[in-house]
Amino acid sequence: MLVKWIRCTVVDRRGFERGQRKWAGLLDEPGFRGQGGGWSRRQPDVAHVFAFWENRVFYDSFMAREHDRLAAGQSGMHKDMQVKLFEYRFDVKTGFEPHFTEADVVRVAHSRVYEDRTDHFALMQKRVWNPAMAGSPGMLRGVFGEAPGREFLVLSMWQSSAERGKYRPQSIARLSARAETESDVEELTGDVVQLEPSWTV
Repeated sequence: MLVKWIRCTVVDRRGFERGQRKWAGLLDEPGFRGQGGGWSRRQPDVAHVFAFWENRVFYDSFMAREHDRLAAGQSGMHKDMQVKLFEYRFDVKTGFEPHFTEADVVRVAHSRVYEDRTDHFALMQKRVWNPAMAGSPGMLRGVFGEAPGREFLVLSMWQSSAERGKYRPQSIARLSARAETESDVEELTGDVVQLEPSWTV
């Protein structure tokens, strides 16, 4: 599975949201698995969109044919767009499906890992972080993906921001120490995204 992460700064919020609803046209695309997104809790003018495809072949076919027509509906309504593609590696909680319907919040963590630490980083995600997240109230499911250039994405879906808050203060420092995160991670960025139900495809 291919995971696409789009982040941009929106300059025309109403027009952008109107254009976002037109991506419902993706439902007819072969290999399309699901899409959702919303607004950053930290920067209200920043939008995140997450799309899932069966594989790169289906995705490339869509990009060559229909993408530009759908994207035209949001032309001029955003700036500073960043697009990253990640190959699915494993679930953060068992049975991942790219569905956004029960989720209120998505947590996204993007890491660039030191060259000789990628295997250790992935192993610690499985052994340390995944069990902690899977056992947290309100955590629905998640996915761990990898991109060229030693980049990794952890995407987790939560039932509510209040439930996600219970996970943070109690154990982040302890889990980081156990996972040796500082030794693995060269650069870490993240965000908490308030999902917009009307963007879900």
